[in-house]
Amino acid sequence: MMPKISIGEEPTFSERNGQSPHERSLRQLMQSGIILVDKPPGPSSHQLAAWARELLNLTRLGHGGTLDPFATGALTLLLGKATRLTEFILSSDKTYIAVLKMDPKLSASVIQDVLKGLEGEIYNVPPVESAVKVRVRTRTIHEIQLLESDEEAGIHCIRISCQAGTYIRTIARDIGLLLGSECKLMELHRSRTGVFSQRTLCSMQQLTDAALLAEQGEDAALTKLIAPVEAFLHKMPGAWARDSAIGSICHGAPLAVPGIYSIHDNLKSGDRVVIWSGKGEAVAIGELSVDSNKIAQMSTGEVIRPKVVLMEKDVYPSSWSNRK
Repeated sequence: MMPKISIGEEPTFSERNGQSPHERSLRQLMQSGIILVDKPPGPSSHQLAAWARELLNLTRLGHGGTLDPFATGALTLLLGKATRLTEFILSSDKTYIAVLKMDPKLSASVIQDVLKGLEGEIYNVPPVESAVKVRVRTRTIHEIQLLESDEEAGIHCIRISCQAGTYIRTIARDIGLLLGSECKLMELHRSRTGVFSQRTLCSMQQLTDAALLAEQGEDAALTKLIAPVEAFLHKMPGAWARDSAIGSICHGAPLAVPGIYSIHDNLKSGDRVVIWSGKGEAVAIGELSVDSNKIAQMSTGEVIRPKVVLMEKDVYPSSWSNRK
């Protein structure tokens, strides 16, 4: 856990404005929330997002992190204002489970040795099937592990934890080249994206059933499937704003010294931080104007400039009085 610096006097919180993210209604979550769907094989990520958009009757719903049509697993659906997090979802680390077909003559120990050699920074050229420009680039493989093998059939299951944008088809091709034998990617499942793991996934059938219940006035099932945006952001560096400053931040104003009461230590000017309310609400994502360890010695001046505002403008007043 990152250490925090306290700044200025203890904050006073409004009892009339804001609320814990866990107390939001279904309507509020639909305006800014995240659903993690277990994508089935067949449809593209774009098609699945379109189905969800129609199912939930939303005009603004996107997805973060494209999966090939044949692949399954964690596909992040971003509702309403949560689409502003697309950049951050796309850049978060991923974990995949892949089933590979190889020469039955290759032993599991030989394959494991080759996999270990792929950990770290590697060249990862997009395959021709991808929708991006084919060019040489590097990606980091945090861990690649052989989970299970059927040597007789030449079937091997591996887990890959990697930097965003890593093409697993390319990894399979490279494994084949290193082994001097063809390596075919048979199945691919994304089990983790960012902070979201396998246990948070819901099926499209579950989402459909929950949406139908919501149409009948029973919101509980659908509410349970939608995570507040804070669920994705809680591991990012953060700063905590006084209630009196939040309304101005929501209108695009920078956070100045009088409006901040705590921040993570050892952050540098230019770092991205989440601006939080005292109730645990994500107000905005901003960029530090100064090193965090200098703020406690400042009496005036800009501290953080918001880049992505997540909170609605009317949740906190632009200037808040101490009356309760």
